[in-house]
Amino acid sequence: MTDTPDTDTYALKSATVAEVAAPDLPYGPPMPKAWRPRIALVGAGGIAAAHLEAYRDAGFDVAVIASRTLKSAVARRDAFFPAAEATDDVERTLARDDIEVVDLTPHPDQRLPLIETALKAGKHVLSQKPFVLDLDAGQRLVDLAGEKGRVLAVNQNGRFAPHLSWMREAVRAGLVGDLQSVHVSIHWDHNWIGGTVFEDLHELILYDFAIHWFDFLTSLIGSRATSVYATTARGAGQRVRPPLLAQASVEFDGGQAALLFDGTTRFGSEDATFITGAKGTLASRGPDLGNQAVTLTTEAGRATPDLKGTWFKEGFRGTMGALLKAVEDKAQPLNSAAASLEALALDFAAIASARKGDPVRPGSVRSLAAARNA
Repeated sequence: MTDTPDTDTYALKSATVAEVAAPDLPYGPPMPKAWRPRIALVGAGGIAAAHLEAYRDAGFDVAVIASRTLKSAVARRDAFFPAAEATDDVERTLARDDIEVVDLTPHPDQRLPLIETALKAGKHVLSQKPFVLDLDAGQRLVDLAGEKGRVLAVNQNGRFAPHLSWMREAVRAGLVGDLQSVHVSIHWDHNWIGGTVFEDLHELILYDFAIHWFDFLTSLIGSRATSVYATTARGAGQRVRPPLLAQASVEFDGGQAALLFDGTTRFGSEDATFITGAKGTLASRGPDLGNQAVTLTTEAGRATPDLKGTWFKEGFRGTMGALLKAVEDKAQPLNSAAASLEALALDFAAIASARKGDPVRPGSVRSLAAARNA
């Protein structure tokens, strides 16, 4: 029988660690070396402003802004790309020979046929997230893109948020060793959705919001997840219909992940991510998604990188930049549609688990509709 550990060890008291230089990691948004194709943005709703601001600052060539509502297209054009054409003819925009890349921002149920049309017209496509409502439909689009020799990517902009991107690259570089755990804890006020179309989505938190973190998780573990167990609940003070509390536990070979989402926090918001491996620990914490302080702690000491940029600008610049670079390099982007399907498999499993009250194997639930009916 071993002796009782000393009181400091028993009390989980942390040891003093040396401060060391942070490794230089390629966490910034990918960018093509020279290729600047003419881009058409289709859908001029609220999220389009984030796309266009990032593209303008990156120097991308947005030549056409199309929307079913011409007034919206004109407003976005005037605000961000005054030299672009504004139109309400979406079908003609997708067929234009002078457009090589299409950014599609409509909601998923409207977007799938647009993606198919654009790919058949020979365009490279950036799809808004979540990618699709059905994994099999998504795979057909991935296959179609392959047949046409086109790049199909998804606007999973969290992949290029500075703190998440740096931590991912640290894991990929082997700086923490074999991955053991990924813990995400986010507390914010999501009651702003009141009176919007988002209030009609019962699975809002697990589907539309949590997809960022399911996607981040799959960027770390790939297809290694073996089960998902999730729950949702209404917060006592929430003012909207969908449950704003959700959590998901994901088991994967050699470790586990826990994702906690509290969308009812009116005061003192916080966003924290904690990753452990056999050789080190990554941590990121801040009051919101755009303000994060990251540390890497290993046997050598603690490193604190000085990260540049913000989630929205670098995130949206990164998704389009990754697509353009992939076309230029004849490769697949980090935010490929195929990678996005892995995240959606986790997402649909989580929604089904919350309905059933039991763990669900990723990939066994093939659509949002099936998850809702679990």
